[in-house]
Amino acid sequence: MSEPTIHWVGTGLSSAPGLRRLLDAGRKVVVWNRTVEKAREAVGGREADIRPFIPEALRDSVTAGDIVISMLPADRHVAIAALCIEKRAHFVSSSYVSPGMRELDDAAKEAGVVLMNEVGLDPGIDHLMAHDLVADYRPVAQDGDTVDFTSYCGGVPKFPNPFRYKFSWSPLGVLRALRSPSLSLKGGERHPVERPWHAITAYDAPLPVPERFEVYPNRDSLPFIEQYAFDPAWEISDFVRGTIRLKGWQEAWSEVFDEVERLHGEEGEARLAEMAGQFWRDNSYEAGEPDRVVLCVGLRARRGDETVFHKEWVLDAHGTEDGSAMAQLVSVPVAMAVEAVADGAVPFGVHAATHDPVLVGEWLVEIGRIAQHMARVDHRADADVNATPGG
Repeated sequence: MSEPTIHWVGTGLSSAPGLRRLLDAGRKVVVWNRTVEKAREAVGGREADIRPFIPEALRDSVTAGDIVISMLPADRHVAIAALCIEKRAHFVSSSYVSPGMRELDDAAKEAGVVLMNEVGLDPGIDHLMAHDLVADYRPVAQDGDTVDFTSYCGGVPKFPNPFRYKFSWSPLGVLRALRSPSLSLKGGERHPVERPWHAITAYDAPLPVPERFEVYPNRDSLPFIEQYAFDPAWEISDFVRGTIRLKGWQEAWSEVFDEVERLHGEEGEARLAEMAGQFWRDNSYEAGEPDRVVLCVGLRARRGDETVFHKEWVLDAHGTEDGSAMAQLVSVPVAMAVEAVADGAVPFGVHAATHDPVLVGEWLVEIGRIAQHMARVDHRADADVNATPGG
């Protein structure tokens, strides 16, 4: 079988490390970007076939068996995935599986192609950790166990500033997200939250030097109960996927919350854009300044008054000469997904991050090479165990 051509579409701030991984591995890669000069920066002096991104040109270039990676905005993915089905090529993205993407499942299976999504950081690495914990707990689980699940991820400044946050790209998306409701489980009941600041709580991350953060739920957590293959016989008390911020973030942003709550309509959007511009000027990363990513995924099970399982993955990474922590942790899993698809290790159809135990283990080991700290903590033993899944 000939080596597939990999079409990497979009070379924004989260692309370079994964793209370079594929180039360094000798994969046949075509790099597509609206601005060719920025694509050249992304490949970092490596030899690469770089082309200006024009949808019609991409359509003419993709052939059966190729793999197309979309690092474009999420609303562009479905059209590119549909093109892949038409051309009998595979598709990879780091974005959430949208309803439109899910509707392509039957067509993808019929065409014999993979449409793989949710293979970045969050979603992505968090899914791998969740699948590992569920697989570890399942052999000791009993019907009626009460289970709590938490997954918190966030990009934060390595060197904290008074605003307790820094922006690596336009702050407008962050501001808009503050208006988004969330749904999780709390005490066995559905827990809807209209605004993130209505549900901010403290969270102590089990890092080598324990550190307190602020966390809040985001999006709709409930579909992931099925995605993580929770047994219906388990009684789920808490289940939340959320965002992690530095301690003091709520206080530093209190005036922002108050203003965002009052904004509506076109005038509100205009004011959000104005705020975003100011935040970018005042709180963006300096050239060469390292960022930081923290991810904590935990599973706890109780049987009556006894805790029978309580383990938690914790990851702490910061930017290096290989790229920002965010870019590495988003794009390297994308590259690993491309490698798995090229090797025929992923079944046809629409998928999120793999739950295959072999791939989960391999990918987590690779992620551990990026992070400055990554471990699976056994809270019952009050000790770290080997960061290899199943250790």
